[in-house]
Amino acid sequence: MTEKLGPKIRSLSMSLEHFKKDKVFYDAIKHITLSDHNPSDNYFHYLLRAIAFQQLSGKAGATIHGRFLLLFPDQNPEPAFLLELEHEALRGVGLSGQKAGYMKNIADFWLKEDLNNTRIDGMSDEEVLAYLTQIKGVGKWTVEIFLMFGMGRPDLFPLDDLGLQQGIAGIYGLKHLPLKELKKEMVRISDGWRPHRTKAALYVWRWKDEGEFW
Repeated sequence: MTEKLGPKIRSLSMSLEHFKKDKVFYDAIKHITLSDHNPSDNYFHYLLRAIAFQQLSGKAGATIHGRFLLLFPDQNPEPAFLLELEHEALRGVGLSGQKAGYMKNIADFWLKEDLNNTRIDGMSDEEVLAYLTQIKGVGKWTVEIFLMFGMGRPDLFPLDDLGLQQGIAGIYGLKHLPLKELKKEMVRISDGWRPHRTKAALYVWRWKDEGEFW
């Protein structure tokens, strides 16, 4: 059962010690240097960030997200202000029409539900996933990324993430497997990393593409 108000992303030293149980994985990532991640203090902003990064490289997502922030006073997105922005202004920073619409959907939902960090903190991972995927344009991957890095939840491993699929296939020599079978192996392998799967995902992303990860 997922912990409510559980620990934030666990320390690197704790995670690395745990990963020693998986020799193949540990040997692949032991040379990689990561920094501890601090969760966001603005969940609304971070969910918008996840939308901006959908289906983009880290570099492209960061560029568009940076331009997006310049639309707001003090570069601090607020739901009411976002709803007042013209669609063309959002398109002008590099967002697709779909993503612009999704962001407005999030802003509308945030205001109608009167959401705040404290309320979301009180939900389990499963509850956050079910709650936020009610928003049109917010899918499972987006919420999983939000949980991992916006909220700092320690035990997520998004099976639908292309980078993780490619990373696991590379580390474990599974490139020959069809996607359905690869996902089964991802579940089996990542189960051994509980309750540190978020940190494991960070290592897999970094292993796959040194210098570019979420």
